[in-house]
Amino acid sequence: MLRRRTLLKAAFGAVALSGVRSTSVQAADQVAAPTGVSLAASLPDEDIFAYLRRMTGGFDAARYKQILGAANPFKEGDRIVGVAAGDDSSRVTARALLSATHVEAIEAHPLLEDQLFRLLTLSVDAAAAAHTRQLTLGDLKELLLRESEAAIRPLLPGLSSDVIGCVVKLMSNEELIAVGKKIFNPLPGSQIGAKGYLGARIQPNSPTDNVSDIQWQVFDGWSYAVGDVVLGTNPVSSDPNSVAAIERTLQDLLATFDLTEVLPHCVLSHIDVQAAVEKVLPGGTGIWFQSIAGSDTANTTFDIPLEKMLRYADLRTGRYGLYFETGQGADFTNGHDHGYDMVLHESRKYGFARALKQRVAAAQRRAGSGLEAWVHVNDVAGFIGPEVFRTRKQLVRCCLEDIVMGKLHGLCLGLDVCATLHMDVSLDDLDWCLDQIMPANPAYLMALPTKIDPMLGYLTTGFQDHVRLREKFGYRVNDRMWKFFQQLEVIDAAGRPTRHFGDPLWVYLKYRRRKGDRRNDAEILREGAEQVDAVRRRGVFVAQRHGDQPWELNRELRHDVYRIYEDAKESLWAELDPEFVAQVPNHVRSSTRSANRTDYILHPTSGENLSDDSVTKLRELRRRHEGKYDVQIVVSDGLNALSIMDPGHLAPFLSRLRAVLERNGLRPAPEHLVFTSGRVRAGYRVGESLFGGLDGVRAIVHVIGERPGTGHHTFSAYITAAGGSAWSRRGKIDHDITKVVSGIATTALAPLATAAETARLLVQLMTERKTD
Repeated sequence: MLRRRTLLKAAFGAVALSGVRSTSVQAADQVAAPTGVSLAASLPDEDIFAYLRRMTGGFDAARYKQILGAANPFKEGDRIVGVAAGDDSSRVTARALLSATHVEAIEAHPLLEDQLFRLLTLSVDAAAAAHTRQLTLGDLKELLLRESEAAIRPLLPGLSSDVIGCVVKLMSNEELIAVGKKIFNPLPGSQIGAKGYLGARIQPNSPTDNVSDIQWQVFDGWSYAVGDVVLGTNPVSSDPNSVAAIERTLQDLLATFDLTEVLPHCVLSHIDVQAAVEKVLPGGTGIWFQSIAGSDTANTTFDIPLEKMLRYADLRTGRYGLYFETGQGADFTNGHDHGYDMVLHESRKYGFARALKQRVAAAQRRAGSGLEAWVHVNDVAGFIGPEVFRTRKQLVRCCLEDIVMGKLHGLCLGLDVCATLHMDVSLDDLDWCLDQIMPANPAYLMALPTKIDPMLGYLTTGFQDHVRLREKFGYRVNDRMWKFFQQLEVIDAAGRPTRHFGDPLWVYLKYRRRKGDRRNDAEILREGAEQVDAVRRRGVFVAQRHGDQPWELNRELRHDVYRIYEDAKESLWAELDPEFVAQVPNHVRSSTRSANRTDYILHPTSGENLSDDSVTKLRELRRRHEGKYDVQIVVSDGLNALSIMDPGHLAPFLSRLRAVLERNGLRPAPEHLVFTSGRVRAGYRVGESLFGGLDGVRAIVHVIGERPGTGHHTFSAYITAAGGSAWSRRGKIDHDITKVVSGIATTALAPLATAAETARLLVQLMTERKTD
């Protein structure tokens, strides 16, 4: 039930993003972590399987996965899974073994045999595979570096996802760039993903799904000659009516400027919701989005079993097909690592995308549309946090690996070069990362008014970053959109900024004229300025003009961005004040297994499991309750204790929530469980302890601080209802049956109103569960 990014945020701590103090990050080195893989030296030309026979007496699947993982440059996520090399010597050994291993041997030893693996196998072209099967991985690497794109391209359909994931492990960053900048898979009928082009997905997010916020961010991007791939909004609400309103707003912008055949729009709700909207609003959706994973179990968490995605692919017979998002680390942080590393999980996601792309192509052939649909992937590298990787060098490595894996799968691959604020990646570091990554020529990047997303609160790419990268690397924009920007008069015939560059009010004036508005310019511009002021008051940035160079933010806006950045750092490390907790009515102080704040941030699972003391308290609470209550309210600091403690937040929310629940005949327990260092899954553990084996449907409402970074101190309410038999099975209850209300704050979605909405959703969910 959770949206793609809401799901990720839930799994990794709460909703939105977070800041970090360098002193605290350094202290993290003292936190215990899994021991790395240690490998004895290999013999000359020995491959992995000969090594396993010599060292273990035969094939050992777990050790095999460790050797593959140990070949990766270090990332925290691989260490948590238990497959990172423990030292440089072991890494060198793992790479030597992998380099000597033949492609056909890798294919004969699949990492995970599930339905997805069988689909990936069917998607590999057997004739093309025959040309590389006898090569070693070292040979394949050299072929990719040595040969031209024309020589390599016929081989790509024959490369399996496991092989592609293995070969990038052997490449240095420079070698990844060399391969990345020679292979291109442009979208049909465009230059998006072509050599020398760098596109942009405008991401006009709003913390309240306000369509004016969304509209003005598009005007803003176009004023900087940015936005040629997709207008793609991450919604707060997954309600079909809300999604449809955003779809109509984006569609109107494209239709008004006669751009519907140039780029699509997209609301990044779950694909089920997009399909539902399309049924009631035929032609109202653009390209369909879905986040995908690298295994059946992980895709189940996203509520996209294989059969569902194949059915949806069969429906995409128009110009705009499917848009996927992926990211290293999403699988293991959702409990689906299957014992192997993040690179190989990521490669399987690209294999899934390739298979679905083939399915869309087949559907179009059957329909006789004569079109080739756009199918592309956005790799969201860095969104999860420091449990996946912490440093800017690791972010660069991840992006380069993913660019090459995507291109070798024949995909048009874009990047969200991003960071949460609790990673060791600052606003300025992102510029350095972009400079290291751009020579590999990804198809596109994200684009927002500044580097801070106003709804998701993470660090990503701003409009003016695109201006800088175009200037530095000579990259171009899709030709048809570049012509539009010239017609819009924000750039001249030579591509230079005009006096209207960076002026969204000018774009609004053009929009109103296209709408047939006959008012004078001054009146329309005055109206536009009032709307921009309203957008800003809601905490959404609108960039205007620039600094000394066209790619620099104006001074005032730059100051605001850094102010929010510093507030996010403070919020992340804040802890619940004992005096505040004492004021929570009928509170029961609880804790997780996190040793301290640093442990909590860097090791999320510590905040998902309850301390022994809390387990004891819950047993006593269950005994006293005697099954009388069907709802338990839990409060956690999450990644922003300030969002819980700010005046006007928790107290009115809890009061209204209880009143509406009781008015609807539900029986919330009198106690509020208040957790320190609590993540979303801690609420599921509470439900298991209190409700396991009881009769009837029981529910948890988990109020938790969202990741900071939006400029708002927002919290969320996670709503989970299930029968006692489901609660009795540890781990059975997870995000796939949970609903969420997010973005709650006095400066965003009002606590009183959202408390009533939370209660309404809970009543609805419990009614549905009773009829299951």
